[in-house]
Amino acid sequence: MAKTAFITGITGQDGAYLSEFLLSRGYRVFGGYRRTSSPNFWRIEELNIMKDIELMEVDIQDTGNLIRTFEKVKPDEVYNLAAQSFVAVSFEKPVLTGEITAIGVTRVLEAIRIVNPRIKFYQASSSEMFGKVQETPQKESTPFYPRSPYATAKLYGHWLTINYRESYNIFGCSGILFNHESPLRGIEFVTRKVSDAVARIKLGKQDYFEIGNMDAKRDWGYAKEFVEGMWLMMQRPDPGDYVLATNENHSVREFIEHAFSFVGTTLEWKGSDANEYGFDAKTGKTLVKINPKFFRPGEVDQLLGDYSKAKTVLGWEPKVRFRELVEIMVQRDLDRVSRLG
Repeated sequence: MAKTAFITGITGQDGAYLSEFLLSRGYRVFGGYRRTSSPNFWRIEELNIMKDIELMEVDIQDTGNLIRTFEKVKPDEVYNLAAQSFVAVSFEKPVLTGEITAIGVTRVLEAIRIVNPRIKFYQASSSEMFGKVQETPQKESTPFYPRSPYATAKLYGHWLTINYRESYNIFGCSGILFNHESPLRGIEFVTRKVSDAVARIKLGKQDYFEIGNMDAKRDWGYAKEFVEGMWLMMQRPDPGDYVLATNENHSVREFIEHAFSFVGTTLEWKGSDANEYGFDAKTGKTLVKINPKFFRPGEVDQLLGDYSKAKTVLGWEPKVRFRELVEIMVQRDLDRVSRLG
């Protein structure tokens, strides 16, 4: 008999890829999305799975709504991917971030506890919880030190999942995912901002783009691979917490340089700090500018994940590495921009 999965935040990058993966495994997939003036379905439309999933308006700030939803759907597995997930916005909207990204987890877990405690639960935790890193690389036992309202909210959800696991014997697992990117990433995130801008510059649709801290280093993997890790966690006989990462980190500067290199442009740099800029070595044209408005109040300088537990226990490891990931993203944006004209 086919399993049923419910995904909160199904319209996001991970929700779309996870839906695609679960459908390939024969699941019946339900997804909760937030009522807005213009529902954001472009990712699941791009994967051509709109007709195969069952979408429902769900409010993660309403426990009663979640209870009624789970009673109707009767899921075997719930994947909680809903969040206010943009770190910069969390500094501007810390209370909203807490309501959705932290307290939202409580509401989902309470709904599971009330409706059917045997439902398996996955919580999308984040490498941002490590923040001001206490050891390198970071693994499941590394102490947390969040540096943003977003990271702090994620830490609440992470520990609450452990609490419900231990208090109510709920199968609750957390994936501590390091940065995972793809062509389905939102344009507000730095990697997609870069890939889109490089494509537009290459095709003559844009002159330059502005960026914040180029020297922050992240462990960047491919989101399409990471969702399989989520599923593998839910298939274990016992719940646990797992880091998913690549065990490599690269700076934003490296991401920009390789993106331009992929389209045949050699980027060179001049100046320092906020006055630094990147230019085309061949033409001298300025292509990248620094704008201090994109700096974070509390910066996370570098993240580097140790995924050895996931490899040993789950049999999961990344295949797509940094350079290939950059090329996948830039190529898809080149195709998009060309198609739109």
